[in-house]
Parts: sequence; C-alpha cells; structure tokens
Amino acid sequence: MTQNHSSSSGQNSSTSASTTNSNEETFVPFVKTHQKLKEFGLMPILLGIVLGILFGASSLYLALKVGMTVSASIPVAVMSITIFKAFSHVFKIRQATILENNIVQTTGSAGESIAFGVAVTMPALLILGYDMEITKVMLVAVLGGLLGVLMMIPLRWALIAKGHGQLKYPEGTACAEVLIVGEKGGTSAKTVFTGFGIGLLYKFLNVGAKLWKDVPEQAISWYKGSMFSTEVSPELLGVGYIIGPRVGCIMFAGGLLSTFVLIPAIYLFGSGALSPLFPATKLISEMSTHEIWKSYVLYIGAGAVATGGIISLFQSFPTIWRSLKAGLLGLKESGVGGSNNGNKKKRTEDDISMKWVLTGSIALIIAIWLAPTLNVNIFGAVLIVIFGFLFVTVSSRITGEIGSSSNPISGMTVATLLLTCLFFVLLGWVGPDYRVAALSIAAVVCIAASNGGTTSQDLKTGFLVGATPKYQQIANGT
Repeated sequence: MTQNHSSSSGQNSSTSASTTNSNEETFVPFVKTHQKLKEFGLMPILLGIVLGILFGASSLYLALKVGMTVSASIPVAVMSITIFKAFSHVFKIRQATILENNIVQTTGSAGESIAFGVAVTMPALLILGYDMEITKVMLVAVLGGLLGVLMMIPLRWALIAKGHGQLKYPEGTACAEVLIVGEKGGTSAKTVFTGFGIGLLYKFLNVGAKLWKDVPEQAISWYKGSMFSTEVSPELLGVGYIIGPRVGCIMFAGGLLSTFVLIPAIYLFGSGALSPLFPATKLISEMSTHEIWKSYVLYIGAGAVATGGIISLFQSFPTIWRSLKAGLLGLKESGVGGSNNGNKKKRTEDDISMKWVLTGSIALIIAIWLAPTLNVNIFGAVLIVIFGFLFVTVSSRITGEIGSSSNPISGMTVATLLLTCLFFVLLGWVGPDYRVAALSIAAVVCIAASNGGTTSQDLKTGFLVGATPKYQQIANGT
C-alpha cells in the first residue's frame, strides 16, 4: 500500500509515503516529524469550540429525531479551512497551517460525539418520570467526554499507529485528505469543496425542503414482518466508498438478517402468544415491524455488539498490553515523551503521560462517587471506568472498521445498562435510586464510547497529517 502526498507550498512541503518491508510498514506523514509548524494555539481552540457548539446542537436534534448522527470532523475541517483563508485575505495575516486546522476539527468534532451520547441516554430519565436537570446533563457530558479521551490515550499506539493499514478509520482518513488538499489548494481543493456543496444542497432539498422522503420504505404483504427500507444520503455514500465493499457487505448482511429473518421469525412464532413477551408491553401480533425491532432485535444486536467487542478486545489484548506497559514504563522516565532505546520520542509519538491517565481516572472515580446528582456509589464509579475502557476499545475498533456514522453506540449503551443492572440485582440493589444510578452509569459510558470513537478518528487524521498526539488529546478534552 502506497500513499503519496506532496505540497506545493514551500513552507509545508513534504511527502507522505508508506513502504512495505516484509511484514512491517513504515509510514511517513504529510508533515514530517522534523518540521516545526504552528499547531496548538488560542485561535484554533476557540474556533473549534464555536464550531463544536454549532455541530453539537445540530447533532443533538438529529439524534433525538432519527437516533443517529454523522461525523462532524469533515465539515468542521472544511469550515476551518474556509474561515481561516477568509481571515487571511481580509486581515492580511498568515494562513493557518494544516496542523492548526487539524486542531480545529479535533476540538469541534467532540461536540457531535458528546451530543449523541446525551441524546440517547438522558431522555430516559424523562420517560421514567424523573426531571432532566441541566446540572446532571452537563456533569454526565463532561465526565463521559473526559473518560473517553483518557481511555484512548493508552490505546492510540495500539489501534492507530500499530493498526495502520488494518483499521481504516474512514472519516479520519477522509478528513486527513480534506486537510491535505486544503493545504495544497488548486484543483484538489475545488473538488472537495464541490463535493461538500453538492452534499449540502442534497441534504437541504431532502431534509430541509422535504422534496422527497428521507428514508423510503415498503412493507412486503406476503412476508409478514419484513420490509424494504433504505437511507440514501451523501454522507453514508461517502462512508461506504471509504470502508470498501467487504465491510459494506457485512453491514448489509446484518440488515438483511434483521429485516428478513429475525423480525419475521419473531412475528411468526410469537404472534400466537396470549400475553406480552418482556420487554414489550404489547402482544407481538399487534406490534409493527419497528416495534418488534425496538423490543427484541435491538437487544439481540446489543448482545452481538458486546460479544464481538469482547472477542475483539481479547484479540487485540497483546498489542494493547504492550501499549499500556510502554506507557507505565514511561512513568519512570523524565518528561512526557520519555525515551525510546535511549532516543527521544518523535513529536508524532508524543502522547499525554500515563501518569495523567492514571491520575485522571482516579479523579473521575472520586468525582462520580461524590456527585450528588448521579446517585452512584464507589462500586458504580469503578464500574464506569471499567466499562468505559472496555467500550472505548470496542468503539474505537468498530469505528476503525466501519466508521463513526455506523458505530453502534446505542447497542453498547444497552449492553452497559444490562450488565450494570445484572450486578445491581446480584447485590440486591433495587429501587428507584439504583435505577437512576444504573442510567447514570450507562449515560457516562455511552458518552465515553461515543467520544472515544470520535477521538480515535481525530487521532487517525493527526497520524496521517503528522500532528502531535498530545495536542490533539488536550484539544479533545477541552
């Protein structure tokens, strides 16, 4: 596999290539490690925060409406390039570097991931009759977001660097290409902005003006319980192009299994039931296709996601352990970068120190335990960190394979809630207070998994363009 990028800019001229020598691949990022470009600063962080708020609000609406969001990294990167170039022409100041634009998209993308986690968990409190206090929502969002970033720090080398060539991280790879062509300018940049404009026009006419149905569907009358349904959108088309036919076919096969096997089978064998089958409250014979999916197939999918994630975790455990061991050994060495066989670490390998990961994890456990609005005891706080690490790993690997837009965060949330409730029941912890505690645990883990997947996409972008991981991890935490 070979990737070549060259810049027409004298200042930022570099070459990105990957060469294969036996079983090892040496990757050279767009901005080489010896180049010193402006990267972390106040303006990129502020612009990223503003764009993060805008995309967070839109993502929250989309998640509440249809139960899913799309990655904000690419549109934030495009807007960052456009805004900085406009500022450069109007105020006659230097243009932002590719690394500064990368910090903007890193900061801004966190708004979308956290908004999704809030949207799929916090409304459950209202459904159960509790008040959704603004302080609780903010606390859960902050704790979950920080947990997702912390858990991705020791996983970056294993999943992003070591896994390069195996895990595609489609949105992260596409975002890197956007930043690179934006840096080059010319025809390539025009192509990206043209694609962005066509996608924006399509979504406006489809979703905004509602000129045609967003998700057309047609039930099959002679095959009870089945339905043809598809979502035609430019963002999913782009993700499908990036992830390739193999992974796309696997996802399509899962949809076929759900729609044409599981739901019809549940309807066929359960339609004769004389009482509702838990967790549904209606007879199966009276349920629609969507109701059967929400009541039964969703939980089957959650179990499949959890099982696949655990298997994936065990498969990658040796690599993850080496990453954790290297980070722990770094505690004994001076500075964040430490040393590598007597040599100073490269800029592109400079992560936040493991001592901050350990300190931050302990601080999060204490904060979750002491927060009165969460009703979580010390055992629940520890569960959050354990489940957080598990599902951040799962989320990052799934994101690397099929992308953020198709990452089944809701399934991981259901799995977390089921496991938490199982522990609580075994310990005899039942009642309204423990119900709120279980939801709080699931909410924090959900946001952590969502932000962990987005962080891994951002780190993949940074890996390809030659960014400093430490600065990206700080930007994600803001």
